[in-house]
Amino acid sequence: WPDLRHCSEVKRLCCCESYSKAHPELVCCNPHHLSRLCELESPPPPYSRYPMDFLKPTDCPDAVPSSTETGGTNCLAPGGLSDSQVLQEPGDRSHWCVVAYWEEKTRVGRLYSVQEPSLDIFYDLPQGNGFCLGQLNSDNKSQLVQKVRSKIGYGIQLTKEVDGVWVYNRSSYPIFIKSATLDNPDSRTLLVHKVFPGFSIKAFDYEKAYTLQRPNDHEFTQQPWTGFTVQISFVKGWGQCYTRQFISSCPCWLEVIFNNR
Repeated sequence: WPDLRHCSEVKRLCCCESYSKAHPELVCCNPHHLSRLCELESPPPPYSRYPMDFLKPTDCPDAVPSSTETGGTNCLAPGGLSDSQVLQEPGDRSHWCVVAYWEEKTRVGRLYSVQEPSLDIFYDLPQGNGFCLGQLNSDNKSQLVQKVRSKIGYGIQLTKEVDGVWVYNRSSYPIFIKSATLDNPDSRTLLVHKVFPGFSIKAFDYEKAYTLQRPNDHEFTQQPWTGFTVQISFVKGWGQCYTRQFISSCPCWLEVIFNNR
């Protein structure tokens, strides 16, 4: 990284023995144990923060919306387990988030429940130990989907830390992230952030998410999971700066829903 100006511009990865140690006796200098910090763009373009598709559908009251512009919802996950059971089991504190993998408007596979503090999401074995997207059965014949699949490679790493949830781009191509906690809470815009290979970004902040749940906020009272959801697209972006206006038009993308209990 010849353009690196200060050590504050890098972040230590959880694979390093010096990770989370404030004053380690030995400081690791392995560059593969570091990632660059993603700088947020400013000012943000006029994206819509709370699209209507986040609202809870009336025909499936206990389901979690698909977060697409169609508003479509799969009330049952493959295997007959409802999404709401996975996300809202009373007293269940075993998982800190669940991950759904989508190809355009279709969800592929079951919701993946995450208990460990760090999770690798990748496409081909043996490129990680975690959520392997290549093992999911998909009927999508789109050439674009197939092309993007082949570029996911090492994918991303989700890590729950003291200050929030971080996403590290392990792949060789950019990823795109949308999260309500990445922007100004008073803003009515929501920026889709581009994260280059080798970069990390704090994609979710629990404290900010709780402050977003205002009593007079219609979207949040209708759908309490809205502020606790992060969307991530592989390779292809969406929004006003791209030809795709909605993430459901992206070939391969993830929906990460955080446990707010």
